[in-house]
Amino acid sequence: MTDISLQRDRLEKPTLIYPFASPPEAGKVIAIAPGVVWMRMPLPMALNHINVWGLEDDDGWAVVDTGMRTDETVAAWRDLFANANEQRPLTRVFGTHMHPDHIGLAGWLTRKFNCRLWMTQLEYLNCRVLTADTGREAPEDGVTFYHSAGWSSSAIENYQARFGNFGKYIHALPNSYRRIQDGEEIRIGANTWRVIVGTGHSPEHACLYCVDLKLLISGDQVLPRISSNVSVHPTEPDANPMRAWLESLAKIKREVPDDVLVLPSHNDCFRGLHARLHYLAASQERTLDRLRHTLKEPRRAIDVFAALFGRSIGETDGSLLNLATGESLACLNYLLHRGEAKIELDETGVARYQMR
Repeated sequence: MTDISLQRDRLEKPTLIYPFASPPEAGKVIAIAPGVVWMRMPLPMALNHINVWGLEDDDGWAVVDTGMRTDETVAAWRDLFANANEQRPLTRVFGTHMHPDHIGLAGWLTRKFNCRLWMTQLEYLNCRVLTADTGREAPEDGVTFYHSAGWSSSAIENYQARFGNFGKYIHALPNSYRRIQDGEEIRIGANTWRVIVGTGHSPEHACLYCVDLKLLISGDQVLPRISSNVSVHPTEPDANPMRAWLESLAKIKREVPDDVLVLPSHNDCFRGLHARLHYLAASQERTLDRLRHTLKEPRRAIDVFAALFGRSIGETDGSLLNLATGESLACLNYLLHRGEAKIELDETGVARYQMR
């Protein structure tokens, strides 16, 4: 649900340029380029903010992402509307992807301004499915999934107690939406933005690239100081999102020049896109090499945390354990799909992985 990433490597990080001295305060805006403003919404977690973007449209403003459904975020939006020098409505809401910090108030804003949600199909549909789990008991498939990863009975009980929380942070989505697709060019006010879809962090994540303004709204696909969580989930235990994420990094490097200003969902606006993309890919490859070394002996998913993240993960923080397990399985599945590793279940159903 969150984008709090775990430290993957100790590679020397590239020198990025941050052209703005500080981010906007809640309820305020910073002008990024003609017709483009930066806003920031609070989050109730360690990663305590998300950046959202305003794009001047013909009859008002389009916004990209919304923040999570919380009283604090609603208050921040109300402050923005009250402080606006010109009372122009929202014309449309773009969602980069389905996570609650990005789409949590899309339903509220689209209803408030009678405008449409623009989103990729897989993100919209997956969000509808996950929000429908609110109030349900945890499925047996999920229990089996985390048991196989090596979770204790108490950790699984914690998962069962927390199951269905996803929808609590998302205002009911509109019942229809405007589908956007990879490569589509969308006119917003005076500028054209091209959709660039990435995968791995989420099913069909939309970035928006404006050639004329030299801007890339990168969402969670490229972040300057942290790395997006790439996880395997109980609904698709055999998935290979790490391959998809690495391929998406290469795709963005091919399709977007290095001279853009990157507008990420977390941290600050930055220059140095290609250096950051190279670092993220190289860091992950070194992490996979450490995992290969660790898998000389059979290991459960929870046994490889130190190799991947440089630290142990306890059971007391259920959210962090969930993120770490999902990303560990993404790395393990990557090696399985490449034929480098094998998997065996013991008599209790716990999986152990080892290099071939």
